[in-house]
Amino acid sequence: MAKPAALSTAKPAPNVQLYCYHCQDECPDDRLHIEDKYFCCSGCQMVYEILNTHQLCQFYDLDENPGISQKSRRDARSFAWLDDEEVRLQLLEFTDGNTAIVTFYLPAMHCASCIWLLEHLYKLDSGVVHSKVNFLKKQVTIHFEEKNTSLRKLASMLTSIGYTPEINLGDVSANGKPKAVDRSLLYKIGVAGFAFGNIMLLSFPEYLGLQKELESHFFSAFGYVNLLLSLPVLLFSARDYFISAYTGLRHRHLNIDVPLALGMTMLFGRSAWEILTQSGAGYLDSFAGLVFFLLVGRWFQQKTYHQLSFERDYKSYFPVAASRKNTDGSEAATPLNKLNPGDIILVRNGELIPADGILLKGKAHIDYAFVTGEADPIKLESGAYMYAGGKQLGETLEISLTRQVNTSYLTQLWNNEAFKSQAKGHASALADRAGRYFTAVILGVASLAFLYWVPQSLPTAINAFTAVLIIACPCAVALSIPFTMGNILRILARNRFYVKNTNVLESFSAVKSVIFDKTGTITNTGQHAVHFMPYSPNAPAQLSTTDKIAVRTLTHQSNHPLSRQIAAAFADVPLGTLSEFREFPGRGIQGIENNRVIRLGSAEFIGSQTGSKSGVFLEINGQIRGHFQLKSHYRQGLAPLLQHFKQRHIATWLISGDHDREAAALKTFFPDAAALRFKQSPQDKLDFVKSLQQRGQNVLMMGDGLNDAGALQQSDVGIVVAENTNNFTPACDAILHAEEFDRLPQFFQLAHWGMTTVNAAYLLAACYNIVGLSYAVTGTLSPVIAAVLMPLSSVTILLFGFGMSQWKAMQLGLAFSPKSSN
Repeated sequence: MAKPAALSTAKPAPNVQLYCYHCQDECPDDRLHIEDKYFCCSGCQMVYEILNTHQLCQFYDLDENPGISQKSRRDARSFAWLDDEEVRLQLLEFTDGNTAIVTFYLPAMHCASCIWLLEHLYKLDSGVVHSKVNFLKKQVTIHFEEKNTSLRKLASMLTSIGYTPEINLGDVSANGKPKAVDRSLLYKIGVAGFAFGNIMLLSFPEYLGLQKELESHFFSAFGYVNLLLSLPVLLFSARDYFISAYTGLRHRHLNIDVPLALGMTMLFGRSAWEILTQSGAGYLDSFAGLVFFLLVGRWFQQKTYHQLSFERDYKSYFPVAASRKNTDGSEAATPLNKLNPGDIILVRNGELIPADGILLKGKAHIDYAFVTGEADPIKLESGAYMYAGGKQLGETLEISLTRQVNTSYLTQLWNNEAFKSQAKGHASALADRAGRYFTAVILGVASLAFLYWVPQSLPTAINAFTAVLIIACPCAVALSIPFTMGNILRILARNRFYVKNTNVLESFSAVKSVIFDKTGTITNTGQHAVHFMPYSPNAPAQLSTTDKIAVRTLTHQSNHPLSRQIAAAFADVPLGTLSEFREFPGRGIQGIENNRVIRLGSAEFIGSQTGSKSGVFLEINGQIRGHFQLKSHYRQGLAPLLQHFKQRHIATWLISGDHDREAAALKTFFPDAAALRFKQSPQDKLDFVKSLQQRGQNVLMMGDGLNDAGALQQSDVGIVVAENTNNFTPACDAILHAEEFDRLPQFFQLAHWGMTTVNAAYLLAACYNIVGLSYAVTGTLSPVIAAVLMPLSSVTILLFGFGMSQWKAMQLGLAFSPKSSN
């Protein structure tokens, strides 16, 4: 640990204004200082001492004005209310008694230094495990150890370094619309628009070509007024561009704001010189117009992007259902967005807890790896509070919900990089390369144009230099993917195909092999006919009521499609009480009901040595009683889907844990016998995906998310088919409602069309820049026209991507409501 710097007795030079080392505010005097660093108040001095003690003074090197004034710092004692248990539980996103997660809104967050400091909170509080910043939302999510720190200590610590959290309990469980537009941007647009209009009005004598010699005093006065009007535009409206350019240069990165800031400086500087020396009227109308149109373009982009994000994160139907318990004791599969606080839901083995709630019944073994990354299950007893994102490992639980399902929160967890990192697609990589070199190329072209024209005409040289800097725009490349593909994500989600992110859509285009699981994926479990076949001719042809109760009670705990179908076949008998439930993925299930050991599963799992090897075998107290035969009904649209892949020269495979009893029927869909693989364990499925990838194939895996989670995670694209079940897994990249299975070809066509549209947008952007630059270098293009064309090009690309994706969706029948209401 570094020691705090010793106080210095050195005195500053007389009559020299001192500025606070932390926040850059003026210091009232020289009393507060450490060595040659002066502070405006004791709060700023304390923050510096904290950062210096913990070796965090790099904070001051990342931005020009990183610190926040502590003069009006909130008293840490005002956070005492955070120790209240009810408030604590309402604020925490998760806690298991050891690790807890909380998200704070920090309005003071404003720069790269803020991000750096807030992601190093573990150095300021040993109880912090790690922290992650969402800069756009000005939020920090903190994982911390409850035995070493608390909400009150965290809030006080954040306040002590200048980031007082804004806590509003009314917003904790709200699923409301986020703020789409920063109000400061609207203020900047207003200032720039006011100045632009008035400068144009005062420049009318110049526009009309009136003789300057006759009314020289009016020309001079109007020039000075224009200069005054343009100062707020420079210092307020355009400040973000200068700050961004300066930050980029400090980090040795040429971002798009560098040429814009340079062009603004050139326009304003040249205009100020002409007005002050009475050598001309300047180009302040062009300067104010440039800033105004750039800000309007930014506002339009921001508003549109936030609207797309809102519709996806807050309004989209998440195609996963939960089993809600009705007042009469029956169950009903209910979409997540229709669950409310007070509802009682059933969570079976392997299912995800969709919302916070209280455990009413059952022994919980909750795996919170989806939330915390820790895979050790936590045991909870009846009455315990449970958090969204946990996965039950064991018997069925009854949970009373205390909050509504937050689709945005589930999406946030799903996109956690810890579960599946997605390599960038070709289009995204191209955008990154274009953005990296674009600014350097533009600065080079502008400089060459200036050097060419300056011997002939300085005004023309400045015009050419400024126009080149302003008109060139890589934004079209940067915006094409988020807007085009973002709109396609929204359309697909509205049609109950929920895709994780735009990288997944890009990956669709590179797929060379598609692997299908059988049960629950290409088969409709709701249409299975269940028949019990006794193990021996002398055994009873039907199960007794006691045996039916045992079978239903055991299968009721499992979310496997076959278990659910068998349980539905015995819905007329009551549920018993089960203990010591265990599920062996890909093999079977077992438990104890009424002091009898009940086992259900494959012939190998039960140990059947004679007779049929297919079906689901039943064993009670070590005696094999028979097996259930379930005749499969294949999903509508399977044949057209396979034909779609065949036309695109994509290989298709079927992998199943079942025996080959249905091989003859499946050859109708998969003529190549080598494409059918039976008796495959979850590990076999994973190994097969790896073998295809080792041959250079990009693999798409479609499964039910239960016995094939490993293969789904290993594949390049993993799709889970959900049929009124909560089989959501973080390993997948997309979730498809089973009723939309027959529309998968249209979904894939729309994704491919998205990539075609993005590539067309890149070509359109290249043509715009080539034509625009070729005209700008001539020196005849007005900077204000360039300022109009630049955001116009971005808006054009935005509308092009949005319009083309909407048109294709309408052509494919995807632009309207899905088959059933969500």
